[in-house]
Amino acid sequence: MTRQLAVRPLAIYDRGYGNASFVNQTAGIEADLLLRVTSNRCVYGAPPAYRGRGAPAKHGHKMKLNDPDTWSVPVETVEVDDPNWGRVRVSRWSAYHFRKSPKRAMEVLRVEVLETQSSTRRLAPLWLVWLGEQMPPLETLWLHYLRRFAIEHWYRFAKQRLYWTHPQFSSVSATEQWSSLMPLLSWQLWLARKDCTDHPLPWQAPQETLTPGRVAQAFAGILAAIGTPAPAPKPRGKSPGRGKGHKPTPRPCYPMVKKRASKRKTSEQSLNSPVATAA
Repeated sequence: MTRQLAVRPLAIYDRGYGNASFVNQTAGIEADLLLRVTSNRCVYGAPPAYRGRGAPAKHGHKMKLNDPDTWSVPVETVEVDDPNWGRVRVSRWSAYHFRKSPKRAMEVLRVEVLETQSSTRRLAPLWLVWLGEQMPPLETLWLHYLRRFAIEHWYRFAKQRLYWTHPQFSSVSATEQWSSLMPLLSWQLWLARKDCTDHPLPWQAPQETLTPGRVAQAFAGILAAIGTPAPAPKPRGKSPGRGKGHKPTPRPCYPMVKKRASKRKTSEQSLNSPVATAA
C-alpha cells in the first residue's frame, strides 16, 4: 500500500516497538521508521573485517545507552534553540543495530534538553532510532516524534468522547464502517470550532479557543440551526413485532481465550492435592 503514495511515509512508534522483533518484521515495508527506545537498551556497531578464521562476526562495538563510558564519538552533533523546549542538543551515532537484527542498520539519536525556558525540572534524555533511505536533518528529525503525543490524545478522545469502542458489533464490516466514521467526525468538529458558541457546564470555566470536546458539547446548537432534510417521525401505532414463526439468526459464538497455568502454579497444586498429602 505504501508504494501507491507519492511521498515515502514516515512511521513513528513509541518505545514498545523499539526492539529487534519489530524491526525484522517491518523489513519489507517501504516506509521510514522513527522508533523510541528505552534508556537501558544495548545496540551494536558494524562487525569488524573478517580475519579468515572461524565464523564471521555479526556484532561490533557494544553501546549501552545508560552507560556513557561505552559510547563512541558521535558522527554528528547539533544544538538548536526551540521556542517550546529551549536549548536542545541532538547527537547521532551511525551504523548500529539490535542484537537480533544485525542486517538492519540504524541511526541512533540522543535528544537532550540543556536549558529549559518554562520549567526548572530537568528532563531525561530521549533516545530514538531511525531506519530508512534519506534521513531528514537532525534539527527537525526529533520534532517529528513529538507529533506522536497529538495522535495519542486523539485516540483517547475517540474512545472516550466519540464512543469508538463502546458499540459491540456482530460483524467485521460493521466494525470497520464505524471506525471509518471517527476521522470524519473529528474533521467535522475541527471545521466547526469557529462557528460554535461555548456552552460550559456550571463547573466549567469559559474558553476562547474551544477544544474538540467543548465543540462536541456545543455542536447541538449548529444542528438545530441548519436543520435536517429528514422528515419528522410520524406515529404509526403499535408495532406488529416479529411475524409468526420467524426465528432470528443467533449471533455467532467464538471460543473463549484461556491462559495457560504456569508450571510453578501447577506443581504447587499437585503438591497440595489430597493424593500427595496421603502419600
